[in-house]
Amino acid sequence: MFDLIIRRARLVDERLVDIAIQDGKIVAVGQVSGEAKDERLLDGTVYLSAGWIDSHVHCYPKSPIYHDEADKIGVATGVTTVVDAGSTGAADVDDLWQLTRKAQTQVYALLNIARTGIVTQNELADLKQIDKPAVRAALQRLPGFIIGIKARISSSVVGGNGIRPLQLAKEIQQENGGLPLMVHIGNNPPNLDEIAEQLTAGDIITHCYNGKPNRILTPEGELRLAVKKALQRGVRLDVGHGSASFSFEVARRAIAQGILPDTISSDIYCRNRIDGPVKSLAHVMSKFFSIGMTLPQIIDCVTWKAADGLRLQHKGRLEPGFDADLTLFTLSNEVRPLLDSEGETVQGQQHFIPLAAVVAGQWKVTEEGKAKNVFDL
Repeated sequence: MFDLIIRRARLVDERLVDIAIQDGKIVAVGQVSGEAKDERLLDGTVYLSAGWIDSHVHCYPKSPIYHDEADKIGVATGVTTVVDAGSTGAADVDDLWQLTRKAQTQVYALLNIARTGIVTQNELADLKQIDKPAVRAALQRLPGFIIGIKARISSSVVGGNGIRPLQLAKEIQQENGGLPLMVHIGNNPPNLDEIAEQLTAGDIITHCYNGKPNRILTPEGELRLAVKKALQRGVRLDVGHGSASFSFEVARRAIAQGILPDTISSDIYCRNRIDGPVKSLAHVMSKFFSIGMTLPQIIDCVTWKAADGLRLQHKGRLEPGFDADLTLFTLSNEVRPLLDSEGETVQGQQHFIPLAAVVAGQWKVTEEGKAKNVFDL
């Protein structure tokens, strides 16, 4: 007997399948015979995908600048896994780990290379903040929780240190087994060309569609040569929408040229969740319908591509043996305004409505699912 069977779920390729779950793992996908302790029969209109992964959030509740609670940005909105992107450094990552053990959402961390994390906006203006032994010790203490490192390389963060903090981040990366490195880009200096030249296969540029002058496109709207070469080397693009880092115009031009994101993430924290323009990962995902991406492309960016980029080996796929993390959702065709970080509004024609999340086999109804009373619980 299975723990859970979900029947007549609609995949993004429009197939209807059953999903069987046992001991927190997917054990069968397709036509499933047999019984389960819990069985959910859908009507064929509810979509199901691997659990959504938000690979750039801020969920350290004690952060003085960017803070939130994991479940408010996670299971309440259909997201099964969140990755805190550098809120904490070696000094307080243990506290983040402890606080998030109570969450229903699965939480991982990218460790800020600055010891104190984001306590101030300029954590890399003092190179003494970059403490290699402290980073190594933190990685050894929390190997299953810290899955990579984060370096914020923009003028307000690095001060007069230019590219040097990124060079030190690359040294830390190589000295610790080549773990994933996410690099925040924003205002210069340093110039994006200098940043891109430092990056190697698997490194992640976040805020890839920001509208600042130091963006991935030239003034003529073409992809910068240094960024093009970086992508050819295997560097990845992450959205990291945030309060000030997503431009419809930049994204529209880039996607029209085939410069698609590898991952769609929110850069969410309480203020941009409550006041916008982020609101939720689903809300950010919905924006990409309006600028040239398809449903399967969008879902790929929050499932297997997110898992692959951060080396979450048992997540992101609807296959036997993978973690039983699932997101159930519908699509609304109600026309709604969507706002970017630059003040541009687009009338969105299609929107994700997350209804439930399954985390390690456990069923969680989202806030919208409760409001719509879709499931008989």
